[in-house]
Amino acid sequence: MRQTWRWFGPRDVATIDDMLQSGVEGVVSALHHVPPGAVWTPEAIAERQGAIGRRRDGSPSGLAWEVVESLPVSEDVKLQSGDWRAHVAAWSQSLEHLAEAGLRVVCYNFMPVLDWTRTELHHRLPHGGTCLRFDWTDFAMFDLHVLERRGAAQDYPDAVREAALARHAATTDEERRAIADAVTAGLPGDAETVTLETVRAQLERYAAVTPERLRANLVAFLEMVVPVAERLGMRLCCHPDDPPFPLLGLPRVLSTEADFRSVLEAVDSPANGMTLCSGSLGARPDNDVPGIMRRLGARVHFLHLRNVRRETGDVRGSFFESDHLDGDVDMIALVAAILAEEAARRAAGRADAQIPMRPDHGQDILTDIGRGAQPGYPVVGRMRGLAELRGVMRALERAGGLAHA
Repeated sequence: MRQTWRWFGPRDVATIDDMLQSGVEGVVSALHHVPPGAVWTPEAIAERQGAIGRRRDGSPSGLAWEVVESLPVSEDVKLQSGDWRAHVAAWSQSLEHLAEAGLRVVCYNFMPVLDWTRTELHHRLPHGGTCLRFDWTDFAMFDLHVLERRGAAQDYPDAVREAALARHAATTDEERRAIADAVTAGLPGDAETVTLETVRAQLERYAAVTPERLRANLVAFLEMVVPVAERLGMRLCCHPDDPPFPLLGLPRVLSTEADFRSVLEAVDSPANGMTLCSGSLGARPDNDVPGIMRRLGARVHFLHLRNVRRETGDVRGSFFESDHLDGDVDMIALVAAILAEEAARRAAGRADAQIPMRPDHGQDILTDIGRGAQPGYPVVGRMRGLAELRGVMRALERAGGLAHA
């Protein structure tokens, strides 16, 4: 695996020097200040490459921007509304500019309205650090009694509605605001929290959109951009839904192995692939993440390795982000499956035999606490996760673990 690190740009509290000391080989980044539907210019791309290529003292870092995460897909494209065709053209033009700059892997997502969703950004753990957490009761309380979404009650069973009402009665206005701020945190690279009014307006736009309609729109989008990626020698890789179950009445189309298989088969090209995010997929008990890697590995172009601990056995339930090797995803089996896929690619002579991976998220520990990093992206917590994953990789390679993948 190619060991990379997500960097949000010059405002990120993690520095290029931090990455070097963590031992990463490449950088994952995006132009978060460019709005969806706009073209990423060669000048802006070069500026980000230049920033990644310099240490704090101005000397060369030896690192390069290797993976784009994310090139955003506008809500108009997802809905096929407004200027959506112009937005697809701008997305394709951005691919042209990225390819000219030497970038070949582009991660994106097709989640409506919100990216990843959590109810706590700093859930306190027994060891004193914090992590991201999704509490199903808190989310239902937000949906039913804070957002007051029209028709929300029909999406929850009686027991959940009763628990949400009790939770609402037991929380303060300040606690409810904190939950609302966490739920509406928007894209992880975004500078501003999405307002409740914005969420309500966007939800209305999706009121009549079924999962089948959203999936058809995704396939139509891919039919337009995948030929561009093929011509440029690029690999597109969609990120799974996070969490991988319906929220706020919105359609979900990439939550399971069957979902991904459907989209990969609909646009059957090596340029159309997936980002395997073990934490996102692992939040569902019916997702066999190592098995997904074994079965769909040929189309996995990017890896997010993190772990979650599910607090219930339901498909829709609470979970928190655990240590990388101490959650419900069998990370050792997953890494073995990844190494086996890479070996198969090398044997087949594939140029993309080494799959880029980043240690996704991490707990705030030690000097991370109070440092103000992007939620889920502390320095020490991710470095710990990367060290653990690196140890698993080396141990499997040394012990011949590929034979057991």
